[in-house]
Amino acid sequence: MTVTDSILRQGLDRCLEDTHFESMGTKMRGKVRDSYLTNDDRRVIVVTDRISAFDCHVGTLPFKGQVLNQLAAWWFTETAEVVPNHVLSVPDPCATIVRECTPLAAEFIMRAYLTGVTSTSIFTHYSQGKREFCGHMLPEGLTQNQALPHPILTPSTKAEHGEHDVSVSREELLAMGKITPEDFDTAAAYARILFEIGQKKCAEKGLILVDTKYEFGKTQDGFVVVIDEIHTPDSSRFWFSESYQERLKQGQAPESFDKEYVRRWLAEQGFTGEGKSPVLPDEVRIEASRRYMQACSSICGQEFEPDLQDPIARLRKNLNL
Repeated sequence: MTVTDSILRQGLDRCLEDTHFESMGTKMRGKVRDSYLTNDDRRVIVVTDRISAFDCHVGTLPFKGQVLNQLAAWWFTETAEVVPNHVLSVPDPCATIVRECTPLAAEFIMRAYLTGVTSTSIFTHYSQGKREFCGHMLPEGLTQNQALPHPILTPSTKAEHGEHDVSVSREELLAMGKITPEDFDTAAAYARILFEIGQKKCAEKGLILVDTKYEFGKTQDGFVVVIDEIHTPDSSRFWFSESYQERLKQGQAPESFDKEYVRRWLAEQGFTGEGKSPVLPDEVRIEASRRYMQACSSICGQEFEPDLQDPIARLRKNLNL
């Protein structure tokens, strides 16, 4: 199916913004995901069409939840033999059933380029004249969007709702007492493996995996596994490798199809996380959705096909509610 403007406009009125499935279990609402803890130690994760930027909810994008859920499922399958994950089944385009895990109190961010527009981004840090970032010494003379000498792990705290994450070093994070050295080092090793695999597979599709965020949890029997999502446009930044070098020479932003498009639009309106966010125009929502779908199709190697059914009715059917 070719995703036309007509289909995208239909999707504007069918966005999954919230769920209320009380019979399924105890609900937890995240920035994008609604999750339900069942009475048999499983968790049902429903990926909504909400979009967040600068740690704030800024609206919805048509079919975004379907893209994120299906792309994450693809990556979980591709990497399951080398890094364990929490997935049990994927019964709906927007839902995944997983093993219940206790999340580690940190996010594991891998970065390979000097980029970003948020207050916590490595480029913002570097442009302010700072040369140490999360315990890593950065060389002089780097320019915006240039590759770092090698990929680096830059952990982040997990902020409470309405607060902002803070980038920290391993030592700073351990000093907070939020995570053990053993759990940190296991998760860090997994993050490096996943990023290497992601960069390789993306390069094969003409893409650059610029940076990404991983989350890890511990199973009830004490094993660290990757949870949440892997290499989606929400958690990762992707550039087109074909045009990257020329645009870098011209001082232009690389071509991308990730959440950065929305962040840039918001920043152009003067919003970077403080105060009330501007309303996303339909044209911005449509273009952002198109980029999300393009990411899914490019990486998975097949055309993304959105499900046009009413999402709540479809979820109730597929989850046997």
